[in-house]
Parts: sequence; C-alpha cells; structure tokens
Amino acid sequence: MTGAPSSPSTSVAAPRRIRPAAAGTVAVLALLATGLLLGLVGQATHQTAVTDDLPEGYDATRVAALLEEVPSSDSAVAVTLFVSDDGELDRAQLAELERAQQSLGPGNGAPLRVSEDGTAALGVVPVDARSATDVAAYVEDLRERVDAAAPEGVTALVTGPAAIQADLAGVFEGADFTLLLTTAAIVAVLLVVTYRSPLLWVVPLLVVGAADQVAAVAATHVLAVFDIAWNESTVGILSVLVFGAGTDYALLLISRYRDELRLREDRFAAMAVAVRSTTEAVLASSTTVVLGLLTLLLSVVPTTRGLGLACAVGVAIAAFTALVVLPRVLVLFGRWVFWPIVPRVGQTALVDSRTSLWRRLGTAVSARPGRFAVTAVLLLGTLAAGLTQVRVGLSESEQFLDTPESIVAADRIVESFPAGTTDPTVVLTRDDAEEVRRDAAAVDGVASAQVGTQADGLARVDVVLADRSGSDGAERTVRDLREAMTAHDRTLVGGTEAQAIDSDDGAARDQRLIIPLILVLVLVGLAVLLRSAVAPLLLVATVVGTYFAALGASWWIYTQVFGFAAMDVTVPLFAFLFLVALGVDYNIFLVSRAAEEARRHGLREGMLRGLTATGGVITSAGILLAAVFAALGVLPLVVLAQLGIVIFVGVLLDTLVVRTVLVPALAWRLGDRFWWPRRITSTADAD
Repeated sequence: MTGAPSSPSTSVAAPRRIRPAAAGTVAVLALLATGLLLGLVGQATHQTAVTDDLPEGYDATRVAALLEEVPSSDSAVAVTLFVSDDGELDRAQLAELERAQQSLGPGNGAPLRVSEDGTAALGVVPVDARSATDVAAYVEDLRERVDAAAPEGVTALVTGPAAIQADLAGVFEGADFTLLLTTAAIVAVLLVVTYRSPLLWVVPLLVVGAADQVAAVAATHVLAVFDIAWNESTVGILSVLVFGAGTDYALLLISRYRDELRLREDRFAAMAVAVRSTTEAVLASSTTVVLGLLTLLLSVVPTTRGLGLACAVGVAIAAFTALVVLPRVLVLFGRWVFWPIVPRVGQTALVDSRTSLWRRLGTAVSARPGRFAVTAVLLLGTLAAGLTQVRVGLSESEQFLDTPESIVAADRIVESFPAGTTDPTVVLTRDDAEEVRRDAAAVDGVASAQVGTQADGLARVDVVLADRSGSDGAERTVRDLREAMTAHDRTLVGGTEAQAIDSDDGAARDQRLIIPLILVLVLVGLAVLLRSAVAPLLLVATVVGTYFAALGASWWIYTQVFGFAAMDVTVPLFAFLFLVALGVDYNIFLVSRAAEEARRHGLREGMLRGLTATGGVITSAGILLAAVFAALGVLPLVVLAQLGIVIFVGVLLDTLVVRTVLVPALAWRLGDRFWWPRRITSTADAD
C-alpha cells in the first residue's frame, strides 16, 4: 500500500521471523552455488531427427521417417554444381570435372549432368550422415574438396537438401552467446536509463542473468526427461523471454520498493511491503504466461512443443527469482544503491505525485474518455488493415537474411536446369513402382519421374518439378500429384515442397486449436484475479486488437523496409502467444494497482493513481521487452527476425497506446460497470 505509512510492526511481522540480512546472504550464496553446479552439469543434449520440425501424422513426415529406416536410401543428398566462368564448359573441363566427381567417394560415380546451354554441370552426392552436426561437417568437407578439384575457369558450389540443412545449422554457430551478449547489453543500457543510477542496474541484471542460465539448463533437462524435441533456436528464444519477463518483474518490484523507502526508514520493512504488494500481480502474470506457453504442447510439431515447455520452465524460474531471490539480494544494499537519486523518508511517493507525466496524461484522458477510446481503437484498426495484404509461407531460399552458398547455387541451377532438379519430390510406394512412375510423370508440372532405390518392398520414385520449390506452381503440382497418387493405396508423397505444404496445414491446425485455448485461459485467469466479468473481456479484447494491429504494421515493415516476400507460417501463432500473454501482463500490473488504490480513494482516483504509479515502470518494462525481442534480429534467420519485429511493434503499441490510453479510458467511461459484478468499496466514499 502506498497511502498513509503503515506500522512496521504490522506490515513486516512475518518476515522478521527470519533475520533479513542472514536471508539475503544465504540467497546470494545459494545463487553462486547454483550457478557453479549448473556450470558443471551443463545443458542437456538432443539427438536431432529429421522429423523434429515436421508436423506429426502428415504424409511428408511419414516419408521422411521411412527414408531414415530404409537401407541404402539417403534421406538427404548434396548437389555439386560446376559453372563456367566464361561461356560453355569445354571438353577438357568436362573430363576433369568427371574425374573430380568420381573422386568424391564410393557411390558418386554417376556421370555429371550437363545443361542444354553447356554452361553448367551438376552431380548428386549421397550424404552418409544422420545428425545435423554430421551433415554440416560432411558438407563443409565436401565444399573444400569440390573447390580444390575444380579446374581453372570453373566455379564449384554445393547445394541440395543437405547443403541447405548445413547452412541453416551454421546460422546458429555461436548464436546463443551472441544473442545472450546482445540481450544483456540491451537490458543493461535500458536499466541505466530507467533508474538513472550507475549502481542499481547491476543487481537485477546479475540476478536475471543467473536465472537465464538456470533456466537454460533446467529447461533442456526437463525436455530430455519427457523426451520432447528441441532445436537450435529454442534456447535462444528462451533466453530472450527470461530476460524480458524477469526484468519486467524486477522493474515492478524495485519501483514499489523505492516508493516504500519514501514511507519507511527500515529498508527490510519496505521490501516486505513491496514484495507483498507485487506478489499477486507477478504470480497472476507469470501463471498466465506459463499456461499460455503450455498450450504449445498441443502442437503437431515436436520442436514447437519443446519450445512451449522450455519457455514455461523459464518464465516460472524468472518469476521465482524476481519474488524470492532478488528481494533478498537487493535488500543487502542500503539506500545508497539508488544513488544519485536516493529515496528518503518524507519524499513524495510516485503514486502521490501531481506533476508527473502519467498523472497529467491520466487527467487528460479521464476528462474525455470516450474520445480517447475511439481514437485509440481507430489507430489500432488502421494498422490492422495491413493484414489484408499478408502472404504467409516462406520457401527455403527465403529463410536466410544473408544468402548462403546453397541458395546461390540453387538460384544458378534454375537458369540452366528444370527448377526441381536439385531437390526432387519423393514418392514412396509399396505398389507397382513403374506404374506409379508413369502416373507421376503424367501430372501437369512434372518435368520427369524416375524410379530410384528399392528395398524391403518399398520403392522410391524421384519426381522433378518444372517450377521452383516454394512457388505457387510447385505447390499446385504437388497437390495434383497427391491427387493422382490416391489411385495407389500404399503410396505417399514427400520431399521439401510436400513438407512445406504439410507444415502450412499443420500451422493452420495449431492456430485453430491453440489460439482459442489461450484466449480462454487468459480470460479465466483475469476473471479469477479481478473477480470481474466485464474487465477481463475488455482487457482481452484490447490485447487481441493490439495483436492484429502489430501484424498489420509488421507486414508493412517486412515488405517495405526489409523486402521479405512472405511471413513465415509459425509467426502468427508465436506472436499471438507472446503478445497476448505478455500484453496481459501490463494490464494486470495497471488494473491490480488501480483496484488497490480504488479501495482507498474511489474508482476514478484509483485508476488515476494506478496509472501514475505504474506508468513509468510499465513503459520502461515495455520498451525493454520490445528491445529484447528485437535482439532476435542478430540471428540471420528470417523467421526469428519477423517474430522479433512483430513482438517489438506489438509490445510498444500495448505499452504506449492500450495500457496508457485505451484501458484507462474504458474504465473511466464505464465506471462501476467496468468491474461488474465486483463492487469495490472505497474508504473515501465511506467517510
């Protein structure tokens, strides 16, 4: 409470059963011991499977799994491309290239395929490796050997599914450290700006940083125990979320602690009141986020389930650290840790300020709540209009911010060969292979079809598409091919293009199931916390509006600023989860404080005081969280950059428009009806 000073004997009786200084020392020692132990244990490891990122139960996933099991069937191949630097390849160059191809190893003796224009030749190299690490190492070695064997006047490149997989893995080499360093630097700078202290920022940064390390180790071991897959990006996103959520909770606690230090001489008593006052909001917020993240366990994609569980563990650790560890560490230091703006007893508490920016803004909104609410809604609606132009679905060549060798080579192949040459669609059948091949070759858009390896009654037919992977024509051809294969009961269509189609369908299925469930969980959580029916509906509606506005605005940024051709299929679901769960956080912080103040000062003044008290800290937390998610852009992968952009835009909108203007305006416009059926009795009204 930040009204009249409360009696120390009343407000801190329970905490004084433990010596506060001793508790703080124990917390610091426990933190150090935990960090040392986790350093010795390290993160758990996961043996990557080709189906980890594919939706379970779909045909393309079944094909990928069968290719792993079939003897002598390579689930991934590399393609060597030799291009003349000047005109056509001559006979001497072709002869030397044939010898080079033969030298790559057993099984690579098939003749090179020369393009009709004579400027390029390509060969297929089976990759004898299963794990992503082994594939990457194989491709790196292959590139060195091919480059060394290429004759003068010829450029050698390596592409194909294996090379693309290797280049994708290369994106994450050292990425965790880079992302952690960037995130920590952003948090440090913004904490210094927020607290305007050269000392205070160190404490929450170190505590949240320790929580991040604990979360990374704990989450990966939990995933290993439950045998849930994860990939290279899981720990990176987990780290960003722990830093963002943990720092948000820390900002809320420290802001309340600083206010209480202006009312109490005893810093231990001040911290006890601060913890007690912020616990409900932090627990409600973190519980909402954790439950939202756990809904990802219903996804059909194994790594999406892993991301949900890992991040849920991380947020739980962040909340525990903010409520249990941080107070005991921070209270070890005297008031001097806030230097040069040291809070003193008798100073005006932030909530009582009549001159703060947030008080003046709240006063203006409360005078014309209807006008401000309509303006905010129109702004969100205008930004959401961009959704009418959104195109969803990135091809493999569009996944990278920096174009790797595999994509450069794939682009060059299209100039001289049929588009699907390097990555044929795979048809697996237990029916008559030749009949399947003929039916496949008859489909419009198929350049050629050839029967490949056969083992244990299972035959592989490689189908080369005329259109490039990721194009509308390629998608149409694969769907027509699947339709043609329905005449064969024991036949499946897979490969890269089929996987992309199934991933789109799986993502749509996840969105239909998980998004409504998240909304229900958030509504129930808010209803329990606020003991109201109207307020939760309005709060969720504002956050959903922010989500649509963020997607619409981000689409303009994607296309006009960064030149992205489409939005990745996973972005809408992940963005909804993070924006709704995290966006509700700020509304919880504001509305719970407003309800607390309303019990002493009335509904109108209570909301005004709640906005005054939380305006600065929530704005700082929102800007910090937005900047932290923007740090995902340091990884040269389009999907993470897109996710970072939409969350950046959404959090800023939620912080600066929804929580600052729209929610208070709705509360003032509705009055008692905002809290219905709850009735908040004010002591001021009673007097």
